[in-house]
Amino acid sequence: MLTEADTRLAAIITEQEEIFTRRQPRSAELAAAATEVLAGGVTSNWQITQPQPVWLSHGKGGKVYDVDGNEYVDLHGGYGAALAGHAHPAVVRAVKAQVDNGTHFAQPTRNAIVVAQELAGRWGLPRWRFANSGTEATMDAVHLMRSYTGRDLIIKVEGGYHGHHDSVQVSVMPDEDDAGPKENPNSVPSSSGIPRAITSLTLIAQFNDLGSVARLLEAHPGQVAGMIVEPIMMNAGIIAPLPGYLAGLRELLHSRGALLTFDEVKTGLTVGPGGVTRQSGVTPDLVCLAKSLGGGVAIAAIGGTVPLMDHVASGGYEMVGTFNGNPLAMAAARAMLTEVATEETYSRIEGLRIRAAAGISAAIREYALNGWVMTAGAKGCVVFGPQAIRDYREFLTVDDSLSHAHWLFQHNGGVFLPPWGKIEQWLISVQHDEADIDRLIANFRSFAAAISA
Repeated sequence: MLTEADTRLAAIITEQEEIFTRRQPRSAELAAAATEVLAGGVTSNWQITQPQPVWLSHGKGGKVYDVDGNEYVDLHGGYGAALAGHAHPAVVRAVKAQVDNGTHFAQPTRNAIVVAQELAGRWGLPRWRFANSGTEATMDAVHLMRSYTGRDLIIKVEGGYHGHHDSVQVSVMPDEDDAGPKENPNSVPSSSGIPRAITSLTLIAQFNDLGSVARLLEAHPGQVAGMIVEPIMMNAGIIAPLPGYLAGLRELLHSRGALLTFDEVKTGLTVGPGGVTRQSGVTPDLVCLAKSLGGGVAIAAIGGTVPLMDHVASGGYEMVGTFNGNPLAMAAARAMLTEVATEETYSRIEGLRIRAAAGISAAIREYALNGWVMTAGAKGCVVFGPQAIRDYREFLTVDDSLSHAHWLFQHNGGVFLPPWGKIEQWLISVQHDEADIDRLIANFRSFAAAISA
């Protein structure tokens, strides 16, 4: 039965959705036209939002502009890819210079060495290869772990997202009924088209639970190639690793001849200059990067130990791709690593992170909301629940309706956040300032006041 608070929240969402559509008539026209030629009227299922998709025209600095002329503080950040903001001068210079000298060769260029050297220094892994997306990077990491060990099984965390290939499209966002008991979760296909024969090769553990990994290794002796994990889980808001968890994973897996891959596609440069790897002091066997690495240009990278990457170099595993190491991507990544993602930059972002967390936390206390601000470097989110969460099962208690209402208030108030507020995080770019963060806080206060009235 709906409570009075539920009814009031539903009315608030309806009102905010009406405001949303009134502000964006041109977006509505383009969305209608797009249904004739684009599946679902968008270029990715993640762009299907309620009440309608948002069509953008351009971005500059820390702002984006929709086709109706509305300006937004862009804390969406292209799902975490826009740490540099938009049209950053260093990235623009690098890409423009490369365009004049050719956009594709399928041969290495000098910038590839510079980028690999920078990554090796930041992540402490000596050998690198490049790809074009986070999905490609994690796919290669899984294949390489299997190839090197000669084993078929992998372990992933329930609720973890590692891209759109078969091996990891398992238990990404399962319903609790399908997931089974927390202590012995099922391997649940995350979409149609994933064969059971492949799903069964991926074993499911719980985040922050070394015992769940130990049980899987004991149940499948000598069969597990390795584990892929986000060292800070970011497919369920933001879930930090408990003290000792990451080091314990590495020790536990290595004791059974299995490997450890950190998926730092989301955390990568956004958490700090060397990601969670540097922050935690735990170096995995493989690390996967993408998103912010290219300053808005598509790129991914896979770093590994000498034995693993020598296995690639010798042809033991073929890591290939026509656009791998594309000169545009290499030029953009070099600019990102040497001119944009600097120590001074991270110091500025840390100040903005603190400002955002403090301002929103104060509003949560003032209006007595069930909510928590979770942050990690440039990324942050609000989790609407009674306590900070430690794993996917606790994440299932988060209130979807509150997350959607908050997104609408932010959007209508001129702050563009990722539409799946329960899952995704905001991203502070190097081009944001205190006024941008203050608008985020002010919109949150408007939201808090409305739902508490």
